[in-house]
Amino acid sequence: MSKAISGFSRLSKDEKISWIAGEYFSNPGEASALLKKYWNADAALQQLHDEFIENTITNFYLPLGVAPNFTINGRDYIIPMATEESSVVAAAAKAAKFWSARGGFKATVINTEKIGQVHFMFNGNTEKLQAFFDVIKPKFFEGTESITANMQKRGGGILDITLRDKTTELPGYYQLHATFDTKNSMGANFINSCLEQFSKTLKEEALAYAEFTEAEKQVQVVMSILSNYVPNCTVRAEVSCPVAELNDDNGIDPQEFAAKFLTAVRIAEIEPYRAVTHNKGIMNGIDAVVVATGNDFRAVEAGVHAYASKDGQYRSLSHAQIENGIFTFWLEVPLALGTVGGLTSLHPLVKLSHEMLGNPNAGELMQIVAVAGLAQNFAALRSLTTTGIQQGHMKMHLMNILNQLQATENEKLKAVKHFETTAVSHSAVHDYISQLRNFDPTSIEKDFLQ
Repeated sequence: MSKAISGFSRLSKDEKISWIAGEYFSNPGEASALLKKYWNADAALQQLHDEFIENTITNFYLPLGVAPNFTINGRDYIIPMATEESSVVAAAAKAAKFWSARGGFKATVINTEKIGQVHFMFNGNTEKLQAFFDVIKPKFFEGTESITANMQKRGGGILDITLRDKTTELPGYYQLHATFDTKNSMGANFINSCLEQFSKTLKEEALAYAEFTEAEKQVQVVMSILSNYVPNCTVRAEVSCPVAELNDDNGIDPQEFAAKFLTAVRIAEIEPYRAVTHNKGIMNGIDAVVVATGNDFRAVEAGVHAYASKDGQYRSLSHAQIENGIFTFWLEVPLALGTVGGLTSLHPLVKLSHEMLGNPNAGELMQIVAVAGLAQNFAALRSLTTTGIQQGHMKMHLMNILNQLQATENEKLKAVKHFETTAVSHSAVHDYISQLRNFDPTSIEKDFLQ
């Protein structure tokens, strides 16, 4: 039987929940109660969150953690990170502490150029189209003056517009390729508004251009949209120290560690299967800060992975070298971020995150986010090339397993103590909790105290 519904968006939140619970859950009362359990008791705050998206029924929590001890360009930070994955925050904090004792992180914004395109079809002479574009180019700027006025006051705006011939890939296909500087805003709405005005100007001017045939005047705009691939909106983050100072782990020779670390990075530079997981680790850090600061992590992810493939093969975003006894580890990533507009001025925890970071401008936030990604990657590679990734990760995952097993607080305390010296796995934790529940409590207590 069909469960389609008409007019769902017009139902109240309670009505939406009632219908969903009745149609899709074996225990409607339990499902409704769970959804409402996550509502905020502050009605005004809950309404604010309800209005972020459509058809809201409840809130979906992500933990907001912090990674302290980051030193970036000589300034100390505690970085907010919103993520559900165990060990991410701990790994970032561990890397931050390691490098704070070795001069900290250096970060530099390379460029802040963003891109938008009007994709259109033109059936006619390419040289004639180029001549037409050269004539009307100033009108694109004139037609958007009301849109760009405020952005220009802040030092941003439209940087340039070019005509691109893509007919070798698709017959009749051309682009207006525009570049923008949106200063401290993410700029999506600004860019898209400019592009849609460009498309109107393009069509109107084509109809009036005397040199075009009637067929050539019929320019068909397919779409006008920003690009999330921003190869000229990039930031570099790096760390460096003498190889001899890579000596934080007892029993691990710094020279051997550095050599193995460089080999691991080199493998990610040439092997796509490794590069994807390698870069995913970088994004563990980047995404967590992007989410905490109210930016668009999907756009960042898409742009970063496209950048990793810019030479035709998917490669590592980070690189390492040893030169004259100095170990250097760095990455360059495209990050189109904003500190004004969108959720940055609406979501209370996003505002708190920005204040925690000292209310950075967009360039400073790019640096912080890139550093978080580099720290995450260093921590992962350090574990991979020494103890193995599972030792630290599974220790952090222990509490999730205990919660899945509905362990009591007393059982958790005993389990944490036990697994200080025992490898963590789901089966090992399950067996240990089962033993706790089946054995004589007195004997377990004595064992715990020893």
